[in-house]
Amino acid sequence: MTPLIHPTALVDSSAEIAADVTIGPWAFVGPNCTVGAGSVLAMRSVLESHVRLGANVSVGIGSVLGGLPQDLKFEGEETWVEIGDGTTIREYVTVNRGTSESFKTTVGTNSFLMAYVHLAHDCHIGNNVIISNGTQLAGHVTVEDHVGISGLSAVHQFARIGQHAYLGGLSRVVKDVPPFVRAVGNPTKLYGLNSVGLQRRGFTAATIAELKKAYRLFFRSELNVTQAIEQAKTDLKPLPEVQALIAFLEASERGTTL
Repeated sequence: MTPLIHPTALVDSSAEIAADVTIGPWAFVGPNCTVGAGSVLAMRSVLESHVRLGANVSVGIGSVLGGLPQDLKFEGEETWVEIGDGTTIREYVTVNRGTSESFKTTVGTNSFLMAYVHLAHDCHIGNNVIISNGTQLAGHVTVEDHVGISGLSAVHQFARIGQHAYLGGLSRVVKDVPPFVRAVGNPTKLYGLNSVGLQRRGFTAATIAELKKAYRLFFRSELNVTQAIEQAKTDLKPLPEVQALIAFLEASERGTTL
């Protein structure tokens, strides 16, 4: 099977295109790009350079992947955009290449970036993440697995959003959003555990109950973070999810949303 490449598309001679790829009208695939099996590039989509697409990736109309980072410190070093298998990128999404900070911008597997999403340089997006229309992520943002971000949100550079968190629309994130929680607002505030999301993903009632205890201890008690962590290590069951929450808080450099 040969790739289905429209006659008006432009594909650089250095690009590696799998056999069953579809490339639409006026699309552009630049130098040092790899397009995995079963992937589809819609009309007028652009892989500018140094982009690696996994298998079964869909890139929507007018999206631009692999553009230069919008960072004055960038000096032309070789950096990349990497998109994992099964990820869908809709219309007019922009994903910039990394800088020497991490040398790549990454999106994991089976994630969904809706129209007009922007990922700046050195963003690292996990697996099974949904980012809704018009959301803007500044440089060096980390979004862990199974996160949902509603539309028109903005995330400050170097902020982190923990696994299984849910971020409501029109949110302005300037501090880390812990895992397993619901957050929304400008500035962002916490509104309890993401219980519905956790139930849908098969978390047991016992695990959710223990995470609720952790939530009350960390975010609704009079203890500071250091004190709450010490108490959590003795009062809470050492479930993997509880340990992940503690590790996230211990690693936070920007402070966490409350």
